Amino acid sequence: MSDITRILQSVDSGDAKASAELLPLVYEELRKLAIAKMAHEAPNQTLQPTALVHEAWLRLIGNEDVKWQGRAHFFGAAAEAMRRILIDEARRKHAIRHGGCQERLDVDEIEIAAPAKEQELIAMDEALERFAAVDKQKAELVKLRYFIGLTIEESARILDISPPTAKRWWAYSRAWLYNEIQDKAEIKQ
Repeated sequence: MSDITRILQSVDSGDAKASAELLPLVYEELRKLAIAKMAHEAPNQTLQPTALVHEAWLRLIGNEDVKWQGRAHFFGAAAEAMRRILIDEARRKHAIRHGGCQERLDVDEIEIAAPAKEQELIAMDEALERFAAVDKQKAELVKLRYFIGLTIEESARILDISPPTAKRWWAYSRAWLYNEIQDKAEIKQ
């Protein structure tokens, strides 16, 4: 049993000191994941990787109803928390009081019509919710790969599947999500 799993069990049993022991063990790994994810965000992103980790940590540890089932469950929940934080941030930026669907353009780029990154993120989240209803395990893989930035091997280890299975699931999931997003985009036009 890993240290993380042992400490998660202590957290579940109500040991107040266990949370303090857990943070140093997972913080660097969560921060690396957040940095990898934030590298793919728009350059004008105001949310920093450290803030993303801290917000995810508060959501994970603040939820006393969760009974941790081990390392995979914890990092899966971290992936979900980070995904929801990024989605909430995209929706906040997209709110009418923040300019709605208007986006800032550089004067040199005025003739280029580029879709807003936030719109893509929201479309991806909506498609992922529908995908999770169809295949929850593959949706978890997408969350780990797309929203946290884990490799196939890291994701496979967390989900307790083989890397070749993870590669097949990833290919299938990308195709399913692409078709779903395209279908919804055509309906809107």
